[in-house]
Amino acid sequence: MALMDFIKKQFIDILQWTEDGDGTLAWRFPMAEMEIQNGASLTVRDSQMAIFVNEGTVADVFGPGMVKLTTQTLPVLTYLKNWDKLFESPFKSDVYFFSTRTQLDQKWGTPNPITIRDQEFGIVRLRAFGIYSYHLTDPKVFYQKISGTRDAYTREELEGQLRNTLVAGLTDLFGESGVPFIDMAANQDEFGKAMFAKAAPMFAEYGLALDSLVVQNVSLPEELQKILDQKIGMNMIGDMQRYTQYQVANSIPDAAKNEGGMAAMGVGLGAGVGFGQVMGQAMGAALQPTAPASAAAPMSADEVVATLEKLHGLVEKGILSQAEFDAKKAELLKKLS
Repeated sequence: MALMDFIKKQFIDILQWTEDGDGTLAWRFPMAEMEIQNGASLTVRDSQMAIFVNEGTVADVFGPGMVKLTTQTLPVLTYLKNWDKLFESPFKSDVYFFSTRTQLDQKWGTPNPITIRDQEFGIVRLRAFGIYSYHLTDPKVFYQKISGTRDAYTREELEGQLRNTLVAGLTDLFGESGVPFIDMAANQDEFGKAMFAKAAPMFAEYGLALDSLVVQNVSLPEELQKILDQKIGMNMIGDMQRYTQYQVANSIPDAAKNEGGMAAMGVGLGAGVGFGQVMGQAMGAALQPTAPASAAAPMSADEVVATLEKLHGLVEKGILSQAEFDAKKAELLKKLS
């Protein structure tokens, strides 16, 4: 009877895994009461590794290649079983295959803005996102810390953990660098390298190697971006005189092509310089601490009309937009004595 039971047992002669491209990182070979025949063939492909687990303990690890499973090729497992070197009996052991292919185009990002202290803007909230790639390097560590005894473990299941790991490193990096937001946004390549150095050791703890990390965007939330745009605009207008002179100078070649154009441009140039002075003074005053309303120097009606005529001339020449003219007109009318 014992002999018949032995004959009915199923023995495994070939162990291999053909990946199907579904993002599986770890796959358990289906045993189902079957035993591995001594001398069976184990095939591990170039993009794979395999481990033998005996009674919950990782015994042997195999890289790419084809081997015959004997006591000579399973030294650790043989030691655990305390088998004789010449044993011929089949044995049972869990076999796990792992994909070592590079996992490309993995996306990371901050689900919510990160609050940091910025040298230039004070307390701000930042967003960032990009892509990264990685591959599995240590199947024993990955098995012990991540996949465990599951039949399969996929890339999608790991994605959330890796993304959170990157965002956690990003938060620390923002706080430790002391680099202003403007510099971070302008040097995304360097920022990505710093982030890579911060995150690589965290991936290694899971038996993974971080291959690349790209920062595609660093930005402020919409409401803070509007404030930044206003600040940039104020800085650009701060030297309105030079800006206006530059605009007028660019208009000279076109004016020279038209009959009477240079004569008109002579008037426009004078008006442009005058407007630049007016706007420069006005914007300079706007950037100073707010003074009491009574301290604002009133303008006479003639001065206001003269200034508006100059501004209107700039609108006709395309140097000043209608919106800018209307805004300045409203400001000047308030100064009427």
